[in-house]
Amino acid sequence: MAKRRETNIFSLSFLDIMSCGFGAVILVYITINHGTLSSGIQTDPERFAEVKKIEIEILAEQENQVILRNSLTLVDDAVLTTEQSIRDKLKAIEALTQQLLEAQSAQSLDTDGIEALKTALVKLQAERDTLTLSVAEAEGNDLRTMVGEGDRQYLTGLNLGGQHILVLLDVSGSMLDETLVNIIRRRNLPEAEQRASEKWQRGLRTVDWITANLPRDVQFQIIQFSTTARSALPETNGEWLQTSDTEALDASLAALQALTPGNGSNLHAAFTAAGALDPQPDNIFLITDGLPTQGATPAKASLVTAKDRLKLFQSAMSVVNLSIPINVILFPMEGDPIASPSYWRLAQITGGAFLSPARDWP
Repeated sequence: MAKRRETNIFSLSFLDIMSCGFGAVILVYITINHGTLSSGIQTDPERFAEVKKIEIEILAEQENQVILRNSLTLVDDAVLTTEQSIRDKLKAIEALTQQLLEAQSAQSLDTDGIEALKTALVKLQAERDTLTLSVAEAEGNDLRTMVGEGDRQYLTGLNLGGQHILVLLDVSGSMLDETLVNIIRRRNLPEAEQRASEKWQRGLRTVDWITANLPRDVQFQIIQFSTTARSALPETNGEWLQTSDTEALDASLAALQALTPGNGSNLHAAFTAAGALDPQPDNIFLITDGLPTQGATPAKASLVTAKDRLKLFQSAMSVVNLSIPINVILFPMEGDPIASPSYWRLAQITGGAFLSPARDWP
């Protein structure tokens, strides 16, 4: 009978221990390696601090916006309250005046009584004048009121001061759209649809915004330019208009509304027309979308390159009075990357401001 083989319990236990130990080593290695990989992805402290700073600034601006809106609400409420007080004072003046007339006609009061009524009447009239003045101050100095959605007037850096303010509006064909393909497509549409172009309407709203915020009792002029330059009202070429002349201002804006953008852009002609005004403007607002495509002399080639446009811009710079602040409002279009730095430099040299606003402005 064969001898039965004995099982060595010690060797099995040893193998189990070794297997478990090896598995534990592998597990520890995987854990450490994963931790090393995770900790290897580090955040740049400077960028993290910059992000936090921007987040704090955004929160601060949102709080300021709420405060400003609340302040505007309080001002509006104060104006309404003051206007109601004026109406109450006017009614009191009318009643007191009637009482004074009745007393004088009937002679029912003695001299002291009549004088007391006259004194009360003068006091009420003085209070009425004071309240009227406070309403005028609360409403501000804006020439006109613009009604629309949202907050139109936010900080732009544009200085609307001056005694002779000139608005130069680009009315060339590129003001129809932001892309070359859409510009060509819109040129073949009916004129009414061309005038309804969002980009062109933005330009018109910008002129409207500027004129609405002009100071009172100053002179202004609006010059439109494409291949040539002239006043929005042709009969006022070379003349200044008074902001108090609301008919002339409304007629200028209406003429622009009826205009269909077209042809090239001649900044040389625009600056030449500005220089022909007497006296010279002391503040210029230039609304355009890119570098000019035409100059003092007709172009020899049908295709104008980016280099050619820059030369035309530099030529226009030679005829402008650089001592006059030029505020540039640029609606950039594709294929003209040099426009933004060029117009920014123009604004910087003349002491004006450069603004490339969002699509929903103003």
